[in-house]
Amino acid sequence: MVGAHAYAKAGMQSPWTTGFTRDRFILSQLVGRDFKNKYRRSVLGVAWSVLNPLLMMIVMAAVFSNFMRVGGDIPNFPLYLIIGNVTFTLLSDSSSAGMASIIDNASLLKKVKINRIVFPLEKVLFALVNFAFSLIAVAIVMIWFQIPLSWNVFFVPLFLLYLVGFCAGLSMALSALSVFFRDVMHLWSVVLVAWTYLTPIFYSITILPEFMQRLIVFNPMYQYITYLREILLYQQTPSLEQNLVCVACSAIVFAVGWLIFKSSERKFILYI
Repeated sequence: MVGAHAYAKAGMQSPWTTGFTRDRFILSQLVGRDFKNKYRRSVLGVAWSVLNPLLMMIVMAAVFSNFMRVGGDIPNFPLYLIIGNVTFTLLSDSSSAGMASIIDNASLLKKVKINRIVFPLEKVLFALVNFAFSLIAVAIVMIWFQIPLSWNVFFVPLFLLYLVGFCAGLSMALSALSVFFRDVMHLWSVVLVAWTYLTPIFYSITILPEFMQRLIVFNPMYQYITYLREILLYQQTPSLEQNLVCVACSAIVFAVGWLIFKSSERKFILYI
């Protein structure tokens, strides 16, 4: 990384002037690095971030509609499906990459004094960048089914704020726990599979028994996916109750994740 003296010679303000400015600079560099690494030697490059959710939607819609007879009673099932899929993918990608972020950067942490929390947060931001490209795929499906955007689309940034806060909390907690308990990395993949099937991504909550319908409302990802479907699929304004539930999930998980990370980060150097 470029030192502060180099910026001074060039007459520029050093990115190390304040802790916040320094961390923001490091975050941008890390996101740029991950972006270049992901699309290196790829013919289609960024287009894969659009094509992947579209292709997954086509395959899953064909399987669940024609073979498993799921989704037939859901209007615009492909759009219903892709919204759920790209939203859950943001959680899955950010938490899995964030969980390994401290361990993967062990050599850097041993050599340079750096705010450790930037590593799990960077993985969430990178997943958010990929999610932004996935929204292009969602827009294509909306155009195909002739579903216009309503003014409710202005709730999307609020939705992203809720979901990113939730994912950041998970990533911070998992990244800290995995340093001390490596089994967490193996266990989390199983948790994600179970969480996927317990979230109405490709099915409607109405097909579940009544007791499961009452339980599934406590699933934060059900709340976030429903929030985005309300905006884009059903063209409705999310209720005050929905907003309160989403912000509560985000705030609680973020606070817990931050506390776990901050209370244990001083010991990382002993275990990485």
